[in-house]
Amino acid sequence: MPVMQIIFIIVSAVTLVSAIMVVTDRNLFHAALWMMLSFLGVAGLYILLENGFMAATQLLVYIGAISILVIFAIMMTRRLMSTTESPYNSQWPWGGLAALLLLGLLASVITQFDSLVPGVGRTAPETESAIQSMVTDLGVAFTASDQYVLVFELASVLLLVALVGSIIVARPDIDPEEDNS
Repeated sequence: MPVMQIIFIIVSAVTLVSAIMVVTDRNLFHAALWMMLSFLGVAGLYILLENGFMAATQLLVYIGAISILVIFAIMMTRRLMSTTESPYNSQWPWGGLAALLLLGLLASVITQFDSLVPGVGRTAPETESAIQSMVTDLGVAFTASDQYVLVFELASVLLLVALVGSIIVARPDIDPEEDNS
């Protein structure tokens, strides 16, 4: 069996097992961590499909933004609801110092990036046409009837059903005896 098939089976198994753990784990924080692993597995599948744009989008949007937002929301609301501690962090000076150091590091890397990679600061016409071709090909693949339009539409319906389900689950129960309107 080729190495790529073995990697595909491993990444698929990790993705499926972590997705099952998301819905079966009773600890909300652990479920969010399983969700991050599932998103990472999906990014790995995109990498195996040689679709770097979708893999990067998966990493940045889902793991980097949504998952971290969910984890922060869980951690902040659970702690504030269960204890009488102050909601303010007493270690903010260390966090601010770390943020400033990271900002300085990122600024130095950005300013030196042009000298590290020749031609990056100046976009070549070949690069622009290659990027335009990739984006066009991706758009055509998502909307062409003989490619991924069905999967794309099914994913949007699945996300809509998940959104409606989460609203129903989060909605407070209404007592039918109290509703006299």
